[in-house]
Amino acid sequence: MPQPENALPLDDAALDRIFRTARSYNGYLDQPVSEAQLHAIWDLMKMGPTSANQMPARLIWCVSAEAKEKLAVCSSSTNADKIRNAPVSVVIGMDLDFHEQLPWLFPHADARAWFANEALRETSAMRNSALQGAYFIIAARALGLDTGPMSGFDNAAVDAAFFGDTPRVKSNFIATLGYGDPATIFGRSPRPDFATFNTLA
Repeated sequence: MPQPENALPLDDAALDRIFRTARSYNGYLDQPVSEAQLHAIWDLMKMGPTSANQMPARLIWCVSAEAKEKLAVCSSSTNADKIRNAPVSVVIGMDLDFHEQLPWLFPHADARAWFANEALRETSAMRNSALQGAYFIIAARALGLDTGPMSGFDNAAVDAAFFGDTPRVKSNFIATLGYGDPATIFGRSPRPDFATFNTLA
């Protein structure tokens, strides 16, 4: 039986661009990234699913030298120059009070009440903002850009520097963004086959 038209897989070129030949970059070509491209990334990544459409991610797009320097000094020595030299560096944060937005983001039910428990909210914010961070990577790749996601930074310092006015927002991870320079990557690390880490139950 033929597949429905909307269920046909993407072609190999698209799958290569998003997954198979895509890489995490340590440096970028000297090409700017426009604000319109940042909006385009958001307009794609916001369509990815999150639990009860909670969308807890809060992004800071560091486009100025000052903002990138502020982020670089919160980061490890190996990551600092990557952040400074990237066309854009991004802080993917998470709103621990995302439930306050649920009356309009998920109007079908009283979803705000589902997340009255603080511990549940923190777990859900981490899980779903990380999902949104993955959508950010996929959206950027789909639009012809490259990323360098990283976790080598001081969360408390980043929170103070970028979320000082919104203390209920905490950093999850950071990433660089631009047109990747192939000279800055290493050989691909192993990617195991299905049987290594998967079980059919």
